[in-house]
Amino acid sequence: QVQLVESGGGLVQAGGSLRLSCAASGRTFSSYVMAWFRQAPGKEREFVAVISWRGGSTLYADSVKGRFTISRDNAKNTVYLQMNGLKPEDTAVYYCAATSGSSWRLISAREYASWGQGTQVTVSS
Repeated sequence: QVQLVESGGGLVQAGGSLRLSCAASGRTFSSYVMAWFRQAPGKEREFVAVISWRGGSTLYADSVKGRFTISRDNAKNTVYLQMNGLKPEDTAVYYCAATSGSSWRLISAREYASWGQGTQVTVSS
């Protein structure tokens, strides 16, 4: 399994931006599909974005499409989530996740074997 550590969370005003990072260690990073999920208090963990092994394909939840961008740098073993136009409803703990396999369009948390510890994002109105 791969070990994941998120960073970059914080408190930001509505309309602001944050960039989350997720550093991976362990097996070959480029063999993993990487994704971001989030979980707000009292809610289930929900899919945010996923990126394919080399970064050529991405998929977003409708709620973040056009505002968030997922990217990866395989040379640095890192995946990013650039979040612009943040809204109070984006407030959550954000988790990065990794999985190996033949498909990259994986939006269910059950598909992912490795998880980071999470980073808190709070958007004030």
